[in-house]
Amino acid sequence: MRHRQLTQPALALVVAVLVTACSAGPKPAAQGQGHGGPAAAATTASTAASTVASTVTAAPAPTTTTGAAATAATWVLGARPLPLRPDGFGQVRPTPAALRDRRLPTVDRLPPPAGGFHATIGPVTPATRARMGTTWAPGCPVTLAQLRYLTVSFRGFDGRAHTGELVLNARVATDVAGVFARLYAARFPIEEMRLPTTADLEARPTGDGDDTAAFVCRAARKQTRWSAHAYGLAIDIDPFQNPYSRGDLVLPELASAYLDRSHPWPGIIRQGDVVTRAFAAIGWTWGGSWHSPVDRMHFSATGN
Repeated sequence: MRHRQLTQPALALVVAVLVTACSAGPKPAAQGQGHGGPAAAATTASTAASTVASTVTAAPAPTTTTGAAATAATWVLGARPLPLRPDGFGQVRPTPAALRDRRLPTVDRLPPPAGGFHATIGPVTPATRARMGTTWAPGCPVTLAQLRYLTVSFRGFDGRAHTGELVLNARVATDVAGVFARLYAARFPIEEMRLPTTADLEARPTGDGDDTAAFVCRAARKQTRWSAHAYGLAIDIDPFQNPYSRGDLVLPELASAYLDRSHPWPGIIRQGDVVTRAFAAIGWTWGGSWHSPVDRMHFSATGN
């Protein structure tokens, strides 16, 4: 099966750590420890094109990194494992000065887009499956045939255009591509968008992850039911800027500064902004509107 490519020529203005808190589904098999992140037929290529039928302008020239961003650029991600809490998460620590107003540059893992927004939707190939590692296994609530591999353009905190990758349920892939077209047009920044791997699931928590990601076959936090992520029906956007909180737990564990939503820092998701509107337009709900837990990074097609 060939990849379908969705492109936009020029757009009128119009989003790790996977830490969703709840979902519905059968009791899951045991899953690894992650650290700090109604059915519809699959849509056709013509539907996809109409979903993203705006135009995108070329990415701006990169900006000079100064101030807080320059300090943050010296931070080495994943280099400082945290002591563990009794619940297995890392100990919640104050946000380091280097990660306040976080604007780390994006590392390109795929070639950047040329000439505007691009998206592709294709099957999970053997090569992609190998990269996913234990994030999928027999016994998960969806088969590989029910999933799709997406690439989408996004804007980094560095001002550049980048290409990200996601694995999602086939029935939502086209709609989600349309959401990222809107975020690209609005220049909403995303630091990283890559597939979670076995190494992510097995790593000691460092509390500084910021991977925008979707599919991981695991249980919901503090539950025995599958997470919406395990169906490919949820996405976490900029986890560090939009942390999960419940009681004294914050995920990622170093992101406490971002519990204060009054700061004008980029990447923060707020009710009624371009991110929540774009997901609401495809019928998805936002965990940032929940009372407890508050899952600010989390969007899902299931409401959980």
